[in-house]
Amino acid sequence: MDTNILLENGTNELEVLEFLIGNNHYGINVAKVREIISYQEVTPVPNVDPSIEGVFIPRDVMITVVNLEKHLNLKADEDRSTDMLIICNFNQLNVAFHVQKIVGIHRLSWEAIMVPDNSINNPETSVSTGIIKIDGRLIVILDFEKIITDISPETGLKVSAIEDMGPRVQRADIPIFMAEDSALLSKLIKDALSKAGYTNVTSFGNGKACYDKLEELKEKGTLNDVCKCIITDIEMPVMDGHRLTKLVKEDPDIKGIPLIIFSSLINQEMFAKGKALGADAQLSKPEIGQLVETIDGLVS
Repeated sequence: MDTNILLENGTNELEVLEFLIGNNHYGINVAKVREIISYQEVTPVPNVDPSIEGVFIPRDVMITVVNLEKHLNLKADEDRSTDMLIICNFNQLNVAFHVQKIVGIHRLSWEAIMVPDNSINNPETSVSTGIIKIDGRLIVILDFEKIITDISPETGLKVSAIEDMGPRVQRADIPIFMAEDSALLSKLIKDALSKAGYTNVTSFGNGKACYDKLEELKEKGTLNDVCKCIITDIEMPVMDGHRLTKLVKEDPDIKGIPLIIFSSLINQEMFAKGKALGADAQLSKPEIGQLVETIDGLVS
């Protein structure tokens, strides 16, 4: 299946690939998807997480296969004739997710994604980032980064890189705004930045909340005192990071603030989009050490 659907930059849109496991409807951002192929047998690997079926090597690239049915504790249909592999690239990893059936691709605005409330969105355990309603059915958008981190924690944020930097000067005089929808990641990033001396970090759950605050400060005339750097994820409900970047860099009063895109989706295509929108730097999410070094360079 061709997933190469091009979106204009900064329009706050995404495509969601809908798939089935049994009668359950799930979705993944097409920006993460490299290819979709029919299921093929994989080679088991000993002493790994039970969710990992094994590996296969198409075109000289080794890809780990994760069985979503097993990881999510679901019951799939007995008919496996429609089983597919969704091959993804994010956080600098190549991984395939074994699903039962592909339904199709939907183009929509980030505003259409509903954020689960706290009753089902525990930062420590939830693997859902949002829910959309299409033709009367609910599609749960899965947090694939968290799924992989739960299976293999060493693929998450490399917080140890901060400790390797040695003693750091406290830089509370450098206030930072951060747009990140994951409560867990937001906390981890803030903690890491605090260890690096950046203790004055204000978090926002999406790009709109961040931009609204920037506008408010601009009207008050206190913007340059309250925000010296902006860090943004790409995937966020209501307003994504590319839209936030576009709005910031088109505003003559705000565009001078350095903006860093810090996302699991930094590949060649996404990098080109961010650069066209005016991002000052773009980094892949595991590299928290590089994030600190980049902030150092931009605010010095």
